[in-house]
Amino acid sequence: MKIISKIKIHPFFYLFSIICIVTGYFKNFIIISFIILFHELGHILVSQLFHWKIEKIVLLPFGGITIFHEFLNRPMKEEFFIAVAGPIFQTFLFLFLKHPFYEYNLYILLFNLLPIFPLDGSKIFNLFLNQLFSFKKSHIYSIILSIIMLSFFLFQKNLMIILILFFLGIKTFKELKDHKLLIHKFLLERFLYCFSFRKTKIIQGDDTTMMKRDHKHLFYFAHSYHTEQEILRRMFDKKGFL
Repeated sequence: MKIISKIKIHPFFYLFSIICIVTGYFKNFIIISFIILFHELGHILVSQLFHWKIEKIVLLPFGGITIFHEFLNRPMKEEFFIAVAGPIFQTFLFLFLKHPFYEYNLYILLFNLLPIFPLDGSKIFNLFLNQLFSFKKSHIYSIILSIIMLSFFLFQKNLMIILILFFLGIKTFKELKDHKLLIHKFLLERFLYCFSFRKTKIIQGDDTTMMKRDHKHLFYFAHSYHTEQEILRRMFDKKGFL
């Protein structure tokens, strides 16, 4: 019951349902809604295995978004399993769906894997980038790719596609707008809480924006090593947060 109370319906979902009723595609709408719910069930079940806190589940006409109230520094493998759980669950539906709903399921699955915010594809791609780059660079590169992918779908004439692109554009812009806030939250978490990471990254200088997920850090400058706690304390002292 707690999970059900967290389900929220996005206005686009209502708009899509009205269009389907008026055009005689209400049965199609019900099947698509079931596909979306089954997809989100995958995210929810796996997230509970890792004890992630769910803030809300937003249903959209082309998919759903499960928003978590969690640290940015949770292990990447947990986030990866949660991100891929939805698409994996959705593939099971191919065993039961027939034409044309088989095609609907395929289109929704492939669309959701596009690296555009806030789709699962963007989360998976961002996790891949975090294996190679710092948290800051990974987020910037993910935003750039999201914008590039959106540009491929410009000049559409279909109303529903235009509405979906509009929504995705808003979400991508919000990621760009919140970029500095996200970096600040990432660093503040690392300072306030104790995280246990096996890998250690040595950073030349005291640039905290070079810090990576799933790594602890040593900063080397002035002929000595400094822990990330020392550097972050100094940084937040200068900004007046401590």
